[in-house]
Parts: sequence; structure tokens; C-alpha cells
Amino acid sequence: MPNVAIITDTDASLPQSVAEKYGIRQVPITIHFGDEILETGVEIDDTALFARIDKEGKLPTTAAPAPGKFVQAFEDAFNAGADEVICFTVSSQISATYAAAVTAQGMLSGRKITVVDTQSLSVGQGFQVLAAAEAAQAGKSGEEALAIAKDVGVRAHFYAALSTLKYLAMSGRVGHLAAGMASLLNIKPVLTIQDGKLEMVGKIRTRKKAWAHTIQLTADTIGEKPIERMAIVHVAAAEAAHEFESLLREQLDCPDEILYAELTPGLSVHSGAGLVGVGVVVGA
Repeated sequence: MPNVAIITDTDASLPQSVAEKYGIRQVPITIHFGDEILETGVEIDDTALFARIDKEGKLPTTAAPAPGKFVQAFEDAFNAGADEVICFTVSSQISATYAAAVTAQGMLSGRKITVVDTQSLSVGQGFQVLAAAEAAQAGKSGEEALAIAKDVGVRAHFYAALSTLKYLAMSGRVGHLAAGMASLLNIKPVLTIQDGKLEMVGKIRTRKKAWAHTIQLTADTIGEKPIERMAIVHVAAAEAAHEFESLLREQLDCPDEILYAELTPGLSVHSGAGLVGVGVVVGA
């Protein structure tokens, strides 16, 4: 039976403990404060990111991993005994990560490597990675693991409420006047993943109502089907995430085990601190 290695990038929002459990290698998205380059999950997390942003008053930039980073991850997997590699990347609609992984694949043309553009991000991507890793651990072939992951991707959904427009204003994505008015009105945008990007699906007043709207969108998506897997995602807001879980459990038939995940800096730099959201895989 082939030994299939699963590789992804840190935009999959997978906690390191989960990645280690399933032998998933994560190639870091990099965060650039001027000439200083920090690797997500290695040198910086969401809490450290926003502590520095608030101190310096400006946003860093982000960058996809260089192809060499993927080459290293692929070679490490083969050196550890893998017969083939499946690499799941964040959506090519928002990042050059997929292109970097494809370039790395071409540099190791004698190896069996499949690079997948998940057309998703955060746990929408992470759910696919986990499904493939579980299948590989269960002895499935690479082809079977890939098919399982793609099926999960179709059934994965994500909704989240922003806490503030402050950081979007800093990035220039929202004007400072508009952000200021939104702050006065206590407006909390609600986001989802559409066509491989985070898109706004609501502008709700107050956190309480935004969370309720997020949960209602999730409930509408699930319908009468069971929840196969669930994750709560947050940006430097662990306490709020636990409050949100209580509301989820009151209103939805949640799994006993819910994955907790940070959005991670490659994505959170665009959303801002305080985001809380939920990802689900709806039963087939």
C-alpha cells in the first residue's frame, strides 16, 4: 500500500497539534514588517501579530511561500518514506501559493506529486486536508484520499463575524470615514467563502446580532442534514470563541468534539483581531 504524505500551507488554519497527529506538513505563509520576514506558525501567531500592529499602527504585508519551501517539504516527505505527496493549497484566487507549489512540483518531476487548488481557505481548506490525512492514515491510496478530500470540500462551509473595520481601514480596503461610521453604528460585517475568496454577506449591528446571523446562516446551510465536522475559528479572541460555542450548542446539534483554530496571520491580517466564525462539513 503506497505511503501518502499530505502537505498544505498555514492558511489552512490547522493547529500544530492536529497537524502533528496526522503527520501533515504545513508550509508557512510569511508576514513582512518592512525587511523583517516572519513565518506563520513558527515565528508569529494571531495574538503576536495584532499586538505588533496595534503598537506600530500599520499593517504588514503577506507573501506566499517560495517554491523552494515546497521543494523542501516535498523532499522531507519522500525522505521520510512517502511514495507520493498530495499538496493542498489556499485558493489561487487570493494567493500565489498554488503557483509556488506547482513550480516546486515541476522541480521534482521524477516524483509523484499532486498539487490541489482547494479554492478555499481557513478551515474550508483545512477540512479537505484533514479528510485526506485521515484517509491516508487508514491506508487509502492517493487517488482515494484525493477523492474523499474533494467531496469534503464541496460540503464544507464557513461563516464569520468581524469585530471591527479598523484593520480593513488600515489596509485601504475600507475608507477611514466609512469605517468610522460603521464603528459608531456598531456594525459587524459577516463573511463567507465564495468563489475562493472571503466575501461579505451581511452588515449587522451589534456583536450579538452578528453572531446570531452567523449561526442562522450556518443552520440554513445545514438544513436537516447532520454536521459531520465543526470548527470554531477566531483571531486572538479565545474567550469570545468559547462564548460563541455556547450559542452554537444551544441552537445547533453540534458534534461532541469541535476543533478550535486560529485564522492564522496570512489571513487574519486582512480580517482584523476579534473575528469569530464557524466552519462545518455538512453530512452527505
